[in-house]
Amino acid sequence: MDELRGRVAVVTGAASGIGLALSERFAREGMRVVMSDVDPSRLDEVSATIEGEVTSVAADVSRPEDLETLAASTIERFGAVHVLCNNAGVTRPGRAWEFTHDQWEWVLGVNLWGVINGVNAFVPGMIERGEPCHVVNTASVSGLLAWPGLSLYAAGKYAVVGYSESLALDLRAAGAPIGVSVLCPGPTRTNFRASSRALEPGAPGDPVPDVEVEVEWQTPADVAGKVIDAIRSDRFWILTHPAYNEAIERRTRQAVTTGELTESAFV
Repeated sequence: MDELRGRVAVVTGAASGIGLALSERFAREGMRVVMSDVDPSRLDEVSATIEGEVTSVAADVSRPEDLETLAASTIERFGAVHVLCNNAGVTRPGRAWEFTHDQWEWVLGVNLWGVINGVNAFVPGMIERGEPCHVVNTASVSGLLAWPGLSLYAAGKYAVVGYSESLALDLRAAGAPIGVSVLCPGPTRTNFRASSRALEPGAPGDPVPDVEVEVEWQTPADVAGKVIDAIRSDRFWILTHPAYNEAIERRTRQAVTTGELTESAFV
């Protein structure tokens, strides 16, 4: 999609972090933007600060009916959807055997089912209209590399990567003019961990310390710029941190040579 001006973009998880940066960047590109988030008050507050044709619709991406309502509202307002960013996400650190069933349901409901529900709500209409479109699914570098203490998060993000690959191949086989990208950001300066803790059902909402890593943190605006480039060039992989490339390559080599599992290069 070379031309973005005048097109319609929908972004979930849009009230903060990467989702907010994507919404701001799409608006600057002259797109009409529909911002969605589970936090309606925060969503209304930030959407009002963005110049351009921007509207907001509160939705819980883990609920398919909310995504169907979001799609219907967008079509009623703008008549089409050209860019869909399934970006909403949460995290819950901990050891693999210690999570409760409810915690698994909450994290996977947002991180995995949120993507699936978004695709189910929007892509059939994109196919029917036959216009060039693009879907961006937010995974993580944790969907390509595993770290201790992140099994719940990684499980969903690995699934998003595989789902996105198959989605792209299915659309290609169907002859649909719809590109797909999977966004795998590394450390990005957002309040992701703290906001996840605040949103977790039944959690105390106590402070969450920042994670210390040995790679350079990027800003949400940096990541949004890479997403724009990928949409315009119809690129599938969006890897934001080249410092992880060697570790990703090493993991793949070991899978087909030694069969060993080693920890990622950066913890």
